[in-house]
Amino acid sequence: MPLVRLKVLPVSAAAVLAACLGGGIMQGNDVGRGEPPPRIDLPRADGDAGSGLERALAGRRSVRRFTARPLTLEQAGELLWACAGRSADGVTGATRTVPSAGGIYPLRVYLAAGDVRGLAAGVYRYLPEEHELQLQSGEDRRRALAEAALGQMFIARAPASVVITARTARTARRYGARAQRYVHIEAGHAAQNLCLEAVALGLGTVPVGAFVDEGVGRVLEVDLQEEQPLYILPVGTPE
Repeated sequence: MPLVRLKVLPVSAAAVLAACLGGGIMQGNDVGRGEPPPRIDLPRADGDAGSGLERALAGRRSVRRFTARPLTLEQAGELLWACAGRSADGVTGATRTVPSAGGIYPLRVYLAAGDVRGLAAGVYRYLPEEHELQLQSGEDRRRALAEAALGQMFIARAPASVVITARTARTARRYGARAQRYVHIEAGHAAQNLCLEAVALGLGTVPVGAFVDEGVGRVLEVDLQEEQPLYILPVGTPE
């Protein structure tokens, strides 16, 4: 069935359209009084038969149970790149895999690694421009991160977690009171990118927003006056 696109039409034209669709002549304020407005069937969205992106969308689930299989450094790199990596756009001038209000990119991304082949346990900050990791702490802090997340211990059992923080003040200098909204929208873009990349790699994750900021700040060794934690995303192979 072909895709039908509708526009707002004058009442007389809308009445003709309703008649063509089998809904009879629509008189003025008939919608809401009697028959409901007509509905249009859309072609079936089939994630199994669609593109790689459609399959990733169809396969995305909130995963809280992980096997003991470690992540690889290559997988960690793909996840971090999808979340916040460099991807130059010659049309808009954007330089990351996610859009950002004013091209400010206030987000920072950290990897709390415990069982990643080729990477010592520790907390690392992701550097998008260089596609590198910078060591923050040489300790396995997955348990401390789980405790900061109100005891959600599946975070401690995942081989690694990605943590997204924001320096909202950077965006506020240009956009004032709307900065918080813009930053939260951007964090959603980044987290969804990571969720879909996880599915594409045969992994699973779940976005966690329930945590005590001070506890997460201690794990990351960041100043909460400058950057605020927004998301914890534990990643591993689904059980």
